[in-house]
Amino acid sequence: MSIALVPTMGNLHAGHLELVRLGRRLADRCLVTIFVNPLQFGEGEDLASYPRTFEADRDKLRAVEADMLFAPSVEEVYPNGRSAQTRVEVPELSDLLCGASRSGHFVGVATVVCKLFNMAQPDLAVFGEKDYQQLLVIRRMVADLALPVKIVGMATAREPDGLARSSRNSYLNKAEREIAPRLYQTLQNTAQAIAAGENDLDSLETSAQATLRASGFRPDYYSVRRAADLMPPESADRELVVLAAAWLGRTRLIDNLRVTGKSMD
Repeated sequence: MSIALVPTMGNLHAGHLELVRLGRRLADRCLVTIFVNPLQFGEGEDLASYPRTFEADRDKLRAVEADMLFAPSVEEVYPNGRSAQTRVEVPELSDLLCGASRSGHFVGVATVVCKLFNMAQPDLAVFGEKDYQQLLVIRRMVADLALPVKIVGMATAREPDGLARSSRNSYLNKAEREIAPRLYQTLQNTAQAIAAGENDLDSLETSAQATLRASGFRPDYYSVRRAADLMPPESADRELVVLAAAWLGRTRLIDNLRVTGKSMD
């Protein structure tokens, strides 16, 4: 019997449920975990206020026929306390982009995902591509540690206006929610320019950040990277990804868009 794992922090939305549906198609049983992982939250981040909606989440999982729900306590996952917890680190890849502004975040992600893999023993695990850097960190961890788990990425789930679905979208007020889709629109504009042959990536990044600021965002980063490893692209690289993180009010939004560029040779 094959098992698919869908790790979540709860406050489930339609994108999470699509991950569950994919897991059910790919395996005999689909296990969903709900765990708000304190190890991946930095000082001053929203651990205490992160939405916890267990009863509603359980009802949603029943509706999409998830086979199992595992919602461990912090004490069960970290029985010796967080400070004494053995940690898993994926160097270099974890220090870029989101990792540069959220020190230790991906150590917390890699550690908890590794623990969940060992606790659940799945054959495969499904992750959304909205957290593109997270997906690459997990893939690298699995490869480096020879973990017998297939990692499946699913395309970013979006609202009708293009906003990437996220549990943190609930933080947006009405005015911010109307502005939020402009992040994806800006990514689209950059990707279209790259696909058309534009290779001055620095100029594209600078222009995009100015566009976001004019719309009311506070950009954390906006960067075009090599899709395989998030390194700066070289002249022959064609498979690229445009990634952005930006604050809108008190909400930090992230998004990305894959694009195939023309050779810069």
